[in-house]
Amino acid sequence: MEIVTVDRDRAAQFTDEVVELAHNTGPASYDYQFGSRPVFDRLVGDSWLAAGTLFGYDETTLALDGDDVLGIEIGFAGPEFERRKKTLRPLWPPIIEDGIATADDLAELGRRTYLASYLNVVIPASAYYIHALSVRPDLHGQGIGAALMKDAIERATDEGYRVVHLDVLSDNPAVKFYEAFGFDVLAQTVAPIPHSNGVPMEQRMALDLR
Repeated sequence: MEIVTVDRDRAAQFTDEVVELAHNTGPASYDYQFGSRPVFDRLVGDSWLAAGTLFGYDETTLALDGDDVLGIEIGFAGPEFERRKKTLRPLWPPIIEDGIATADDLAELGRRTYLASYLNVVIPASAYYIHALSVRPDLHGQGIGAALMKDAIERATDEGYRVVHLDVLSDNPAVKFYEAFGFDVLAQTVAPIPHSNGVPMEQRMALDLR
């Protein structure tokens, strides 16, 4: 196994695997916000191939065995989260033009995303934010997630961050994994309307690097 970053040309061969791994980090939340897998898959797949976006390859670390994707870690400076969300807007017109979603679908997605946004508390400027850390379900327990997390912590430390932040749904077994790395829960948030539609409580967890 190697922990690597890739350029755009090589990234294209991993699109399907990255999309699936990203969805696995919060299926209930993503399904509520996007309404359908085809819409999620297309947007995240297009974002993966666009540097500077929320799921962009440029801020993604892959765990690879040859050309097999074992897991991913997507992370960046905390304040980048809101900016990168906005970069998804130019990706929507082609999705509508291709008939994968309608303008009404997009309006509803915007409403649901707005409601779900209250699950995520503010990320400080001093934080490295792990937007996604995911390992193939058939490979859990083999140390792949630990390798990706250790790499992220080492990079965050080397780059001068004071803390690592991440958000995780409370029903995700990964909570125990993060606790084992020393992450503490800073906040627990419930957005009532998404919650009534099956979205669990969100937990903001943090690891102090000082």
